[in-house]
Formats: sequence, structure tokens, C-alpha cells
Amino acid sequence: MSNLKIILVGATGQMGKTMIKLVDTLDDVEIIYGIADADVQGLNFPVAEELPKGKMADVVIDFSAPKLLKNILDYGVSTATPLVLATTGYSREDLEQIDQAAKSIPIIQTGNMSMGINVMETLVEILSKDLEGFDIEIIEKHHKYKVDSPSGTAKMLFYAANRGRAESLHSLEGRAGFYQGRDSSEVGISSIRAGNIVGEHSVIFAGNDEIIEIKHTANSKMIFANGAIRGARFLIKQKPGLYNMHDVLE
Repeated sequence: MSNLKIILVGATGQMGKTMIKLVDTLDDVEIIYGIADADVQGLNFPVAEELPKGKMADVVIDFSAPKLLKNILDYGVSTATPLVLATTGYSREDLEQIDQAAKSIPIIQTGNMSMGINVMETLVEILSKDLEGFDIEIIEKHHKYKVDSPSGTAKMLFYAANRGRAESLHSLEGRAGFYQGRDSSEVGISSIRAGNIVGEHSVIFAGNDEIIEIKHTANSKMIFANGAIRGARFLIKQKPGLYNMHDVLE
């Protein structure tokens, strides 16, 4: 059985370094090409600022930034290379471009590669439906260098809660100044950026005289790297289409 060959976009970022560390422990996976803004010495694969001209890997894993999306999609479609898109902060236009590309190639796009978060997403949808009348609040915490807010995961959890309430909810991203009270369709999303917090997400369901809170804490970035590899193994066997981590779990 041949190795799973990966092009890693964002090879010099924190998640890129974590991916490299993980792959070094795996016998059947190899990174054969990296994309980064800066030249890096000491890696066992070439690193460049641009994607290669032709197909050379089984899958592209992207842990970079939304600004590179168009080039990644163009490369994936032109070379028939599946894409694992693990970047957050996409615009609506970006998501539409991903949908279009997925008609030609298999793509995984998710706000969080963690297995635990994706199970949590399912639980939030169930609780939102079953706890009708409970107020819902989402709190997310990340390190001080994270640039997008709210996090992609917080948005995932809001969408899950909204599905549970038949798409009747709206999000309120932070509160400031004089607050006149919430309405029944409001879901507050609060973002914290401090220190080196890897990632923490809580969803609070508050009713009269009782509270249920479901929480996920990421203790290291390795859980996201593991999820990306698991997603890549799944994706290379699929037909063109847009997939998420729930498809991988199933």
C-alpha cells in the first residue's frame, strides 16, 4: 500500500508545524510539498510560495488563510486533487466558490477538524431542539494571535443550535453599552483572545431555575492535525462533492 502524499499549505504556521510533527510519526503518510510565505531550512520536503504546476499528491491540506483560497481551488480543480480546507474566516463569496469547486472534486470544508467538536455540534442541535424556550449563549476562547472573531467553530455551533430551532435564531456577536434585554430568538456569541489558549468553546442553555452547559477544550493543536489526516484518508476515496467531518465520522 502506497503512502498518502500531501501538499501542505501553510507549512510554516503553527498548524503547519503541528502537521509536520504528526506526519513524522506516521509510516504511511508523507508531506511532499509545502506552501509558505517564508523559506524554511531543515525540512525533508521542498517549500515554495506557489502551488506546483501539475498533480503531484493525493490531497492538499490547507491550514493557511482565506486569501489563498482561489489559488488552492484552481489548483485542485485543474489537477483533480482533493482538498481538505481547514482554514477559518471564509466570506460568503468564498463559501460559494468552494461549493462550485466541489462539483468537480471532493472537498472537506469545516470550521474545526476536531472529532470532539463535531460530536459536540450534533449534541448542540439536539439540545436546542429539546430545550425549547431555553436561552442559548456561546462563549469561545482562543490565543491572542487569532485574527478572526467569532471563531469558525463558534459559528458552527450557532448554526447547529439554529437548525435545532428550525432556523428561527439570530446571532448577536458581543454586547456593549446599554443593553435592553434579549429576545427569544437571540444567541449571544462572546469571544475571548488571551495568552496561548488553544481553543475552548462552551454552549450554555439557560432556562428557568436550571442551566445546561456543554464544553469542549482543546489542550493542543494535535487534535486538529489528527482530524485533517483522518479527513484526508476519507476524502481520497470519495466522488466529487462537499463533505464535512460528520461524513468522516460516519
